[in-house]
Amino acid sequence: MSGPLPGSPADTVGGAATPRAQCVLAPNPSPMTLDGTNTWLLSEPGSDLAAVVDPGPLDEGHLRRIVETAERQGKRIALTLLTHGHSDHAEGAARFAELTGTPVRALDPALRLGSEGLRGGQRLDVGGLDLRVVATPGHTSDSLTFHLPADGAILTGDTVLGRGTTMVAHPDGRLGDYLDSLRRLHAMAAEHGVRTVLPGHGPVLADALGAVDYYLAHRAARLAQVETAVEAGCRTAAEVVARVYADVDPVLWPAAELSVRAQLTYLADRGLIPEV
Repeated sequence: MSGPLPGSPADTVGGAATPRAQCVLAPNPSPMTLDGTNTWLLSEPGSDLAAVVDPGPLDEGHLRRIVETAERQGKRIALTLLTHGHSDHAEGAARFAELTGTPVRALDPALRLGSEGLRGGQRLDVGGLDLRVVATPGHTSDSLTFHLPADGAILTGDTVLGRGTTMVAHPDGRLGDYLDSLRRLHAMAAEHGVRTVLPGHGPVLADALGAVDYYLAHRAARLAQVETAVEAGCRTAAEVVARVYADVDPVLWPAAELSVRAQLTYLADRGLIPEV
């Protein structure tokens, strides 16, 4: 879904974002991926080591461009991390591991290569770079956020996008988990100095708290709309989408239907609507 978010600067994507984070934009733009996948190159200033978050699709030119970007800065990529397993973020990980000789770390065991997994609460050190792992399930069950405390930044994958809102990928993704994850990010922004969102797609957001507030308000409004649609007689997810998402480009309706299914399950589990 498109549209400006709080804290969105000029609508540009790619390049240096913080003292420790640089975006290498993948050439896979689409209605779902926006400008393309943001691959993040992370390194402590003065260090010769770097980590990469989400190498992106299996595109040889893009993968080599990530390596070349690091080499131009005198850095060697030492670790590859995944926010989640969707192909636009993770499909190129195995080939990228071949190119760089790095392990791949992820929550999902099926995505790990030559290394242990990741879990919420872990702290990683890459050449002095302090990176903290935050469990943020909901978009998918394996979604992670990476906290870069020295920059007051979070790398959110698809949990928070740089433009518009994301989907909850039912049935693997669950709306209750997603709302809990947004509240976790809200607390980090309100209480722990997180200011900047480095998303998996779209531009950097300079107002993390405002962006998460927007997401929470959007979800509450959509839930109310879905509940009203069911009360009005909609009996399938497709019928709800046609009513609630009438102002959204129909090319996005399949993704919207996944989110609607997640919302229907959430409402039914809480006894707010009958099972649809």
